[in-house]
Amino acid sequence: MKFSDMFATLADNARRMEERAAEWQNQMNVKNDEMMASTRKWQETALQRQDEMNAQMRSYFEEAGENVRGQLQVMQSAWEEQFQKMREKSEEMREQAMKGGHFPDWAEAYAAQMVSFAQRMQDEASNAIAAATEARAKDGKKKG
Repeated sequence: MKFSDMFATLADNARRMEERAAEWQNQMNVKNDEMMASTRKWQETALQRQDEMNAQMRSYFEEAGENVRGQLQVMQSAWEEQFQKMREKSEEMREQAMKGGHFPDWAEAYAAQMVSFAQRMQDEASNAIAAATEARAKDGKKKG
């Protein structure tokens, strides 16, 4: 093989590699943009759901009797206190992960834990709604 052929082949291979690298970079940028857009959408949806839940809670408080309001306020205070403890603990753990260079792994595990916790809370809410529906149905039969 002539040196000129070898240099031409090397140059051609280098050009192809640069094209592939640029293509891979573009694909990664697109995926990153998609992930960021998905994250923003999830955050917006989460804020909407939180606003809806807050409105629903205000409605329940307005309709509830004084005794029920007191019980709901005690529960709300306990939940807020527990949530604050979880945030403080997670902040400590986050700082340790940052120092140890393990933040990406920690962040993924933390997100998974929070999703799991949210799902358990959602299950609790579903059970409470089902219990309320059953109680209202029984109460309606007694009155009817």
